[in-house]
Amino acid sequence: MGLHPLEFSECYLDSPGFREKIKAHEAELDKTNRFIKELYKDGKNLINATKQLGMAQRKFANCLGEFQFEYVGDAKTDDEKCIEREFKFSSFLKNLEEQRELMMRNITETLMKPLEKFRKDHLGTVRAERKKYEKETEKYYSSLEKLLNMSAKKKDTQLQEADSQVETVKLRFQEESLDYVCKLQEIQERKKFECVEPMLAFFQTVFTFYHQGFELANDFDHYKRALQINIQNTRSRFEGARSEVYELMKRIRETPQEYRQTSPISCEGYLYVQEKRPPPFGSSWVKRYSTFVKEQKILHMVTFDHRSGGKIGETESVTLKSCLRKTTDMFDRRFCLELDITDRPGTVLTVQALSEDDHKFWMQAMGGKEAVILLHFFFLFPSAVDAQLDNVGLSLMKNSISAIETRGINDQGLYRVVGVSSKVQKLLSLMIDEESNEVDLSTSEDWDVKTVTSTLKLYLRSLPEPLMTYGLYKEFISPAKGGSPESRIQAVHCLVHKLPPKNRQVLGLLMKHLANVAAHSKQNLMTVANLGVVFGPTLMRPQEDTVAAIMDLKFQNIVVEILIEHNEKIFADAPESCPLSPAAPVFSAPTRQSKKSLNRQNRPLAVYNPQALDIQNGKRRTHLHLYIFTPLNILYILKERSWDKSLIRELEDGLAKPKAVYPCEAEHDSELSFQVGAIFNAVTQSREPGWLEGELEGKRGLIPENYVEML
Repeated sequence: MGLHPLEFSECYLDSPGFREKIKAHEAELDKTNRFIKELYKDGKNLINATKQLGMAQRKFANCLGEFQFEYVGDAKTDDEKCIEREFKFSSFLKNLEEQRELMMRNITETLMKPLEKFRKDHLGTVRAERKKYEKETEKYYSSLEKLLNMSAKKKDTQLQEADSQVETVKLRFQEESLDYVCKLQEIQERKKFECVEPMLAFFQTVFTFYHQGFELANDFDHYKRALQINIQNTRSRFEGARSEVYELMKRIRETPQEYRQTSPISCEGYLYVQEKRPPPFGSSWVKRYSTFVKEQKILHMVTFDHRSGGKIGETESVTLKSCLRKTTDMFDRRFCLELDITDRPGTVLTVQALSEDDHKFWMQAMGGKEAVILLHFFFLFPSAVDAQLDNVGLSLMKNSISAIETRGINDQGLYRVVGVSSKVQKLLSLMIDEESNEVDLSTSEDWDVKTVTSTLKLYLRSLPEPLMTYGLYKEFISPAKGGSPESRIQAVHCLVHKLPPKNRQVLGLLMKHLANVAAHSKQNLMTVANLGVVFGPTLMRPQEDTVAAIMDLKFQNIVVEILIEHNEKIFADAPESCPLSPAAPVFSAPTRQSKKSLNRQNRPLAVYNPQALDIQNGKRRTHLHLYIFTPLNILYILKERSWDKSLIRELEDGLAKPKAVYPCEAEHDSELSFQVGAIFNAVTQSREPGWLEGELEGKRGLIPENYVEML
């Protein structure tokens, strides 16, 4: 396992584990900085000490041979593996050591300056950012403690002013944290090509000036070309991933609360815990990172002080009996909760939240008497374009592909050059409108080629589910992370034939077209690799947007490259036999669920139709104005509004038996394990987003909603 991705959402949580991840990234960059300094020093020795050239070469070769790149994520692409493997330039130096006539006239321009520039411009800025980050950390937590120690009896204006000041400091701290995390991960990826390219240029210079190195230079030329492709592919994937990371950071900046890490199982965050001491010392308040496990009602607390070098203290666990809000009439501190502990009879634990919103969050999570129970109804409003995978969509694809291949197959940057957004939206609306006349793109000059290509991509992105489906996403990604080329092709071949027929038909049509585009790459410059970068995120994506998911973009590209290069074999016939899937979908409780991910899960289950959903309730006829809704949510609303019980029972009879379409292994006592085809009884909507409650073989528990279908 390489370095852990740094999630932007963790900047707002600022957990001990998050700080440990940051330390690992910082240590890796410090190691890179030391490596470049050492390399720079050794290069100077090669220039200035030609009499000791042999010794300097051996040391330089050893320095290169010992260094290894750390990668972000759980796997490396083939290009990254090649970069890491081919970075061992020591073998070339050993050959040159025998000749001892190495020419080093241009080493300063080709190697020393670029590496030193990278070290100063990028690694140097990280150190400055680290100091700013540590400074804002100290400033925020100091001001927070000062705020929390203020007496609640002070004037409201004073309290409001203090709250405002701390909120300002908090925002600055969170902004600095986001920028610092983004910078760390950017440089981790950037160094893969920023450090290797100068070395590549250095060796080219060496062989150019080497009088008797003609044969060695010829061998190096082939090696150089392969490595340049690896570097270019890595650079292209880096650019794509970076834009996605910045977009995710922007969304989290705008709505940080939606990305707070919670789950149906637990919630977590910082609490200040009152620790009583014997007279005359009174009591003290200690900051602890707390995790509350909802079903067992266990509160785990670990001491962690950011100002003490980030040392993690011992973990203390208590079982919660009840939670009461402690008012300022009874206590001279705000945002306090009184916890009754079962494993310490008669003991009451007083804790303090960080703000009013945080106070409500913990009250709700712990079942406090004043907690507000929120009913999670997931409304999905139609997107600007109602794109569906139907005959209209198939006609759109065929019409667009025909126009592109007729009018613009040789256009440079095909699919990479985008059209004007307003024209693209207009064309897509016309093409999916069944009442409008069919748009003939092959002869119409009103729509240029870049508008047509952008319309095709927008249609695919606007589908309710990616063309390669959410359910098969992990299975498609898995073979791209390892194995031989033959095993990858076989795995993708098998997975394509697991897709719904309409999805497979449209995907095959698109891949045949992209193979034709790639065949004209000498004119349009769109190679298979370039098309993979463009269509990877369009055809397949996970349900949740995280940095870890963005790091998988490079593997999405590999899957699309396989589909393009082997489209004739993959889409011709189903494979005779398929190996057991290495990564069957095993459900794990989500760490957090944004509105976006919930929308994706529930979207296909019901569609707004005010005429069809006409229910008689006594003498009152009511239309339920829904856009997209799960059947169990509809039933849940009817119960909450006290509708006619006989009507509800009639609905329950039709909705109470879902069937499992994926196997699932429980990761918690509150969940059910089951195999494909299992039938559940007495199913109701859970209060936890994305979950159902039901019975299987006499046991009742949680069921992931997107793993079943209604009978």
